[in-house]
Amino acid sequence: MPVRSSSSSVLVWPTRATVDRALQGWANENKARHPDVVRLGYFGSYARGQWGVGSDLDLVAVVRDSELPFERRAIEWDLTPLPVAADLLVYTRAEWDSLMTSGTRLARVLATDVRWLTDCV
Repeated sequence: MPVRSSSSSVLVWPTRATVDRALQGWANENKARHPDVVRLGYFGSYARGQWGVGSDLDLVAVVRDSELPFERRAIEWDLTPLPVAADLLVYTRAEWDSLMTSGTRLARVLATDVRWLTDCV
């Protein structure tokens, strides 16, 4: 999140290096916290190198399986350590495999954009 400089009213957005460090730390922590993780990655403007002030992180997790419906899975993940706003999509391995063969626009974007942080297969 942007932080206010102590001596002015200017908001300072975190640097790419700051976001990268926090993102890798988040991935390592969540790989340990969620033993069913297969892969963790990010996509969107940060993955394409087109981020700027106000950009958020688009995250994706692939897990072995889940009892929760898709819409509720991200609730179990703590995104607060990240220095910018983040959205997380959590797919089971079967859902991910199905999505990747679906030919949808989302599948094409994810297939080309995702930068994997962990690969725990």
